[in-house]
Amino acid sequence: MIEIAEVLAINGGPKAVTEPAPPNLLHGTNEIGEEEIRAVTNVLRSKVLFRYAADPSKSTVAQLEALFAAKTGARYVLGVNSGTSALIAGLIALKVSQGDEVLIPAYTYIATASAVMAVGALPVLVEMDESLSMDPQDMERKITDRTTAVIPVHMRGIPCDMGRIMEIARRRKIAVLEDCAQTNGGTFGGRALGTFGDAGIFSLQHYKIAASGEGGLVITNDRDTYERAAVYHDSAYAFWMEERAQDPAAAEQWKNMCFLGENFRMSELHGAVALEQLKKRDRILARTRMIKRHLWPACEGIPGAVMEGLNDRAGDCGISLVFFMPDAASAVNIAAILAAEGVRCGTVFSKQFPDRHIFYHWDYVMNKRSAHRNGAPWSLEKNPPRVSYTKDMCPRTIALLERAVMLPITQIMTDPYVDQVVGAIQKVARSWKG
Repeated sequence: MIEIAEVLAINGGPKAVTEPAPPNLLHGTNEIGEEEIRAVTNVLRSKVLFRYAADPSKSTVAQLEALFAAKTGARYVLGVNSGTSALIAGLIALKVSQGDEVLIPAYTYIATASAVMAVGALPVLVEMDESLSMDPQDMERKITDRTTAVIPVHMRGIPCDMGRIMEIARRRKIAVLEDCAQTNGGTFGGRALGTFGDAGIFSLQHYKIAASGEGGLVITNDRDTYERAAVYHDSAYAFWMEERAQDPAAAEQWKNMCFLGENFRMSELHGAVALEQLKKRDRILARTRMIKRHLWPACEGIPGAVMEGLNDRAGDCGISLVFFMPDAASAVNIAAILAAEGVRCGTVFSKQFPDRHIFYHWDYVMNKRSAHRNGAPWSLEKNPPRVSYTKDMCPRTIALLERAVMLPITQIMTDPYVDQVVGAIQKVARSWKG
């Protein structure tokens, strides 16, 4: 009997994936239903859109904060209007000041860098490792006498190595602000991400695991850190607290704590949506984690592929899967072959496509562009100036991202679809010669 060899779809063979693909790759917004509609309608019917305009116990933002505290184990939670606002308030809470240096990974959304710049500090870029997050070894190399804080970012749902990062930070006496914008519900060693550092932040933006369109959260276990974040997130916060104080001493304390703040408050409408979304978060992650466990062995079977480094497999949110090929050309090639079979995937870094999650494409950071006439924050750098940026300054990050192939995962992928994706990957693996 003559065996007929498999023909790849890219060469004219049949596609392996024929089941309908999910219409999008979102998480929280795919779960919007009657619960969110009812919650928003109730707020509108109440005609109270501002959390301090009514009974605090009825505030949707306050309920969101309480539920998030229960889910993370954090003592204090503060709702704000975006993840970027959460980063800025968190940095102010940790007393990061003008001219300070703050370590951030070279692979993170540009908002991490812009938040550092917004408080007048200077972002210092740290290489990433195979976990797509901050390399602790390079982090320590980048610490100087001007470093006051580090922002480890848990990218694509994968936890950083918080054990090593916290050991270095404590030993070198720098503050830690965890950026958990993409890992709402992730853990490390069984403990909620965001609770390792001095503070943690989360995003509730449209593309996030739990989404309210816009919104964010700051969490901490330190009362002083919480109060500083709260005062900064609302230029009148201390006044609201002073008015609600139960005794003169408490009122005087809030009066004395007042300092310049912003308007980063979360509205009751956003709080209503976020509260219902948070109730669905764990179910979303249970599904994405199951799908990733199903896809992993198939990807691992591709000749030459090296799987992403997971610092804590159980704590991974499972919202993406990444493997590294031996070189950039083979990554582009196999991504194209998989895509032809119907697998949603792609390479991560391209000089032509400006992905703002990669420092290479942070134009206003690379060129030190400022919104201010005096050139701040760059003009605030202490002498001698030492912070500079070039597109080749983090070569390991670029080298890894050039070789990376990413498969996004959403909970609405059906079992038949996932099974066919697995089959497609296995088909390509059998034919791949490198």
